[in-house]
Amino acid sequence: MRNPDSRVTPVKNDEDTPQGLAFALVAYGLWGFLPLYMKMLAHIPAAEVVVHRVLWSVPIAAVVLILLRRTDALREALRTPRMLGMACVTAALISFNWGIYVYAIASGNALAASLGYYINPLFSVFLAAVVLGERLTAAQMVAIALAACAVVVIAVEAGQVPWVSLALTISWGLYALAKKSLPIGPNQGFLLEVLILLVPALAYLAYLTSTGQSHFSLEMTRDTWLLIGCGLVTAVPLMFYANGAKLLRLSTIAILQYIAPTMIFLVAVFVFDEPFGRARMIAFPMIWLALVIYTTSMLRQMRNAKAG
Repeated sequence: MRNPDSRVTPVKNDEDTPQGLAFALVAYGLWGFLPLYMKMLAHIPAAEVVVHRVLWSVPIAAVVLILLRRTDALREALRTPRMLGMACVTAALISFNWGIYVYAIASGNALAASLGYYINPLFSVFLAAVVLGERLTAAQMVAIALAACAVVVIAVEAGQVPWVSLALTISWGLYALAKKSLPIGPNQGFLLEVLILLVPALAYLAYLTSTGQSHFSLEMTRDTWLLIGCGLVTAVPLMFYANGAKLLRLSTIAILQYIAPTMIFLVAVFVFDEPFGRARMIAFPMIWLALVIYTTSMLRQMRNAKAG
């Protein structure tokens, strides 16, 4: 069957492309600066922010598809129950991830968010082993064990499971895996997801408006402009990511994801001035060591494969 996104060349699961690399680098760089924007919305409930991330992403994604003349696959997906069902799964995962992320930034837990996204590459490796049948090397198993120990360290000091970090890790890891399996072009897939989320988003917005709880106003206040801008800061990096994920291996996406949590970490510590206590002083170096071990092992495998 002809690829529905004609400008994105399909690749095998074990191949990377320069185009995919460029898409992913832009996406992760933009996500690294996203906390600065979301902090300006900290006084607005996370659910309302998610509603506007969905609402204003729809016209942006729709215009992109119309300009590129790639709407045929979207119409086909809307008529295909299996594809629609898979899109409902990815839509649910991404909306949940958005909500937890917005809450984390607003509540002063940007460091927890960065930890979650640091762990996610290792969680992706775990998923690849469990779901895709990829074999784990000894180095990968050590890296995953170190990440698990880091989570335990934070949990012991806090007296509770670091649910923000784990929720972000699991939801994004599952989204990446499900997105890679969605049989539709990445841009069409993103529009399909936000269209699925549009109905509940509009219903909740109507409720907020009727009860006087909405921060969106036709008077075009600062809050209104920030909420409208949620579409831009949501759609642009996610569409770049969606294209990159289709053109890169899951393992490569995992490596590149170090960019976003590193930027979030720096923003949390040096801009938001979040406390970096003893547990985090132990846990974060453990995570960084795990990622160094994992990355070194992966690069060695790639060199060996190329030489072979």
